[in-house]
Amino acid sequence: MIDPQAATRFRRLGTLTIFAVYLVILAGGIVRASGAGMGCPDWPTCFGQWVPPTDESQLPANYHEIYAHGYENTTFNPVKTWTEYANRLVGVSIGFLIFLTAWSSRIYLKADKPTFYLAVLAFLLVGFQGWLGSAVVASNLKPLMITLHMLLALFIVALLIYAISRSQKPLLSTINADWVSPRFRLVLKIAITMTLIQVAMGTQVREAVDFIAHEHSYIDREYWRDSFPIIFYVHRSFSSLILFTNLWLIWTIHKHVEKNSLLLKVAYLLIGLIVTAILAGVSLDRLGFPAVSQPIHLLMANLIFGTQFFLFICLHYANRQTHP
Repeated sequence: MIDPQAATRFRRLGTLTIFAVYLVILAGGIVRASGAGMGCPDWPTCFGQWVPPTDESQLPANYHEIYAHGYENTTFNPVKTWTEYANRLVGVSIGFLIFLTAWSSRIYLKADKPTFYLAVLAFLLVGFQGWLGSAVVASNLKPLMITLHMLLALFIVALLIYAISRSQKPLLSTINADWVSPRFRLVLKIAITMTLIQVAMGTQVREAVDFIAHEHSYIDREYWRDSFPIIFYVHRSFSSLILFTNLWLIWTIHKHVEKNSLLLKVAYLLIGLIVTAILAGVSLDRLGFPAVSQPIHLLMANLIFGTQFFLFICLHYANRQTHP
């Protein structure tokens, strides 16, 4: 038997860690949208200091030469520096939280080893994610490295969602899923796949936008759209397919489950996230690419995947008292 208090502690820590990962994704989106990625041109320190400077006078006179890979053509910007530094602090918090989550998962070592292994794997991947962050800085923000950094965060979230959901099998097994047809499960899998494809296309759009932003020195945003690649228009149109596919799933859930059901709450959350993501995307397309919309659009895409994956796991364990 597993101590209920220990199980509750694991669930809370894991859930808090998931929220923290999403906070890191949001912070990373803000860093990228503001062009603050090289606000700290070295890693793990920032301008050789654990607490970054607030004024150019606190830097050596030849800092342009020392940090040429990040500051060859620019001057010190305290806002960008502290934006990137705050992003790193949030990232460090993930390390502590994921360690506590992995440590608390040891209660499942005998009762349900996969839960323990999933939590430990997530912990190891967060360590790798930290190294990858340093590689991103060392690469001078190469788009491919940034994309890998983001996709790994998505995978870590999926591992944590699976681990926590698995630990709650007795609760999830009480969900009534008799109404779920093979067709519904297939469409749900297709919807998840579509989201991943959309995220992949989104990363390509972001890479193109990064280049365009650099060419415009991160100003004149209203002119960026003129240089968007074809993939942007494919990405934009594909969002309609994603919307209608998920609307069918949500409507089906709405017809078959009780008002206070967990599945219905997840379904409503999903449609809210999709609508928000689309609105943020429309604002990028039609309102001169406002900086605030970029991180919101990115965060919504990641939350959509997480919510769909959680729905899939809920149905996986529904109506089952035991499951490997």
